[in-house]
Amino acid sequence: MNYLITIIGPTAIGKTALSIALAQHFGCDIISCDSRQFFKEMKIGTAVPSDEELASATHHFIQNKSIFESYSVGDFEQEALSKLEELFQKNNIQIMVGGSGLYVDAVLKGFDDFPDIDNSVRDEINAQFDTLGIDYLQQQLQELDSEYYNKLSVENSQTLQNPQRMKRFVEVCLGTGKPYSSFIGKRKNVRNFTPIVIGLEADREVMYDRINQRVDIMLNEGLLAEAQALYPNKHLNALQTVGYRELFDYSDGKTTLGFAIEQIKMNTRRFAKRQITWFKRTENVSWFDYLTDRKEIITTIESQIQKL
Repeated sequence: MNYLITIIGPTAIGKTALSIALAQHFGCDIISCDSRQFFKEMKIGTAVPSDEELASATHHFIQNKSIFESYSVGDFEQEALSKLEELFQKNNIQIMVGGSGLYVDAVLKGFDDFPDIDNSVRDEINAQFDTLGIDYLQQQLQELDSEYYNKLSVENSQTLQNPQRMKRFVEVCLGTGKPYSSFIGKRKNVRNFTPIVIGLEADREVMYDRINQRVDIMLNEGLLAEAQALYPNKHLNALQTVGYRELFDYSDGKTTLGFAIEQIKMNTRRFAKRQITWFKRTENVSWFDYLTDRKEIITTIESQIQKL
């Protein structure tokens, strides 16, 4: 039997260090599922593991794409599963780590099957969005799939402000004549591994302090220069990311540098709260304080493997 040890938790909680310790203990590789660390042009602002950390264990899916490439969560799902199939031939225990909940779910559970939608539907939605904005998408989803709209309002309201995802929901509704929610949970995705999910957490004040410290470290390492180099491409989807958007506003003269830095810290804290909300819905997670001795975590993992 194959086992995929998956480490989840908010940003700056210590997932990288734990993943390396576990990879060294079990003699295996690490699959990264941080949706921004894929991009080689975004090293400092995405907290890519240091050269020393990368050399401590074999990592996959770190800085393997360019911001100019189109790369979706579906693409990652297929590539990650293919890589895991290859890795499991060498060791039946592998590790996956990252704070991108959607990408974690893609590998562990997969996605539901949705029918192909005619391009004309997408074009019409894009045209309406360009004219009417996010309100149009929200109104459409509320009318066409009130059940799913209400679910998002309660469980993940941030999604209602995400144009790309909202367009997809409305596209499926209009293109099929059926609610988006009617397609969820119909497909059974088979995996050739058993997940063992480890979550790291900390008191909110501790977590916020770690986030603030990480932002300061990034700035000392040259985040501003990195953002300025990427500024001409600020319209690209990959760069619609905390840490870059705020510095782009500074480059545009919309804010002072000090204000931009405080916004990065605040928006990263908000992002961490959303990560926690997402991951707390994940089933069968063994949660540990971020300071827990790694031997205790390893003992828990080995105990679970023996029981399965």
